[in-house]
Amino acid sequence: MTTQALDSAGAVSNQQSSPIKSLVFYAMIMAVFAFLSTQHIDGQSYGFLSVLPVALILITAIATKKALEGIFAGIIAGLLLLDPTSVFTRLGEISTKVIMDETIAWIILVCGMMGGLINMLERGGSVLSFGQFLSGKIHTKRGTLLTTGGLGVMVFIDDYLNSLAVSSSMKSMTDRFGISREKLAFIVDSTAAPVCIIVPISTWAVYFAALLEENGAADQGQGMSLYIQAIPYMAYGWMALLVVWLVAMGYLKDFGAMKKAEQRAQAGQPIPDGIEVDGFDTSTVSKTSTTMGLLNFFLPMAVLVGASIYYEIDLLLGALVASGFTMVLYFVQRLLTFEQLVDSMLDGFKVMLHPIAVVCAGFMVKEVNDSLGMTVYIIDSIEPLMSKELLPAIIFAVMAMVVFGTGSSWGVFVISLPIVIPMAQSFDLSMPLVVGALLSASAFGSHACFYSDSTVLSAQGSGCTPMQHALTQLPYTLIAATLSLITLVILGYVMA
Repeated sequence: MTTQALDSAGAVSNQQSSPIKSLVFYAMIMAVFAFLSTQHIDGQSYGFLSVLPVALILITAIATKKALEGIFAGIIAGLLLLDPTSVFTRLGEISTKVIMDETIAWIILVCGMMGGLINMLERGGSVLSFGQFLSGKIHTKRGTLLTTGGLGVMVFIDDYLNSLAVSSSMKSMTDRFGISREKLAFIVDSTAAPVCIIVPISTWAVYFAALLEENGAADQGQGMSLYIQAIPYMAYGWMALLVVWLVAMGYLKDFGAMKKAEQRAQAGQPIPDGIEVDGFDTSTVSKTSTTMGLLNFFLPMAVLVGASIYYEIDLLLGALVASGFTMVLYFVQRLLTFEQLVDSMLDGFKVMLHPIAVVCAGFMVKEVNDSLGMTVYIIDSIEPLMSKELLPAIIFAVMAMVVFGTGSSWGVFVISLPIVIPMAQSFDLSMPLVVGALLSASAFGSHACFYSDSTVLSAQGSGCTPMQHALTQLPYTLIAATLSLITLVILGYVMA
């Protein structure tokens, strides 16, 4: 047999053995979790064991570079820990509960509608016109990055809108200047949740204002007032903006995985391996004048924002109105036929299926963690370390880790606020400072976690995988988190 034939045979053998090795490895891990379940006494806390499924998710996802596989490994491990004899029953119950949850239904519809709307804008030639307009105004890489960040700040109403609309609008420009899709995703993600928390006219502000009232942090009707008072203390929002500005200006250099991605982009490949360049045939894009194309781009966006505000910051209703408006606008101009418009909406939904699956799986992780009592265990563990001066920093550090581990930047606070708020009141601590620390933790988790909704959608809109995006931006999010922690320590001592 020739050397080439031997090499080919060896390659085939490795490909066949690799799945078997993975199966054996996961089987051993799951067996360990099943064994640990037998050591647990009914009625007692799971303690440290409650953290293990999240640890497995992080390790698996980083090792495989795939978010969804790691998440499901953690879900199964957590269910085995709860009860090895009812894994499939509980999996079905959790899946049904997540899908039927009003918040999840809202997320699925918003993601699908936004995907369809952006698809229409692309096929109608509006995104192309916007890119042509910018190409005549921006002539440097720095200008492109600053413009991307500026658009992100302007689209403050919702992090979903930011993640999908800004990234889709700027891809052609960043490609032109050899900016990697990973850096585009980082800039977009850094101006999503971090911006939304420091602007009181956003979905985040509406949600958390109501949550603060429900948990006694503010009197009825005063939740938004407390939220606004807390904005100066939302350290992570401000520090994330500082870091992204330093990166865009070139003062903070590329390093780690981001440096490799930028070197690849400068060599002529801004799009990472394994990513489809286009979801449709570019020859089908309608052609129109730049001026009319800009109107066709900005009018739907204006309707989207205006309708969302009109319906009390509801992006779903805003997306429904904007989609209907765009369909009529494009049909009247004969840019797309009715059939093409419907196909654009449906294809937009299809493109969003994987991000939706990741986000839904993330909420399933939260359900498993809640059953294991992970959040309560972590808070109880650090309670002896509490002091009035360090409480804001500790709240940020602990809740940031919890949100990062669960990927639920909103849901986890339903459990934690009834514990944290009375704790802060017992220390007679400034409530705006506490709220600032909590929102900072939420924004960090949304920004940094590789399976959070903001991260997944930023990656989807920019054209890279959630893991490619998460691993390249993680060092920068940690810089912002460290600066936030230092800031909250100082504020804790100054305001104690």
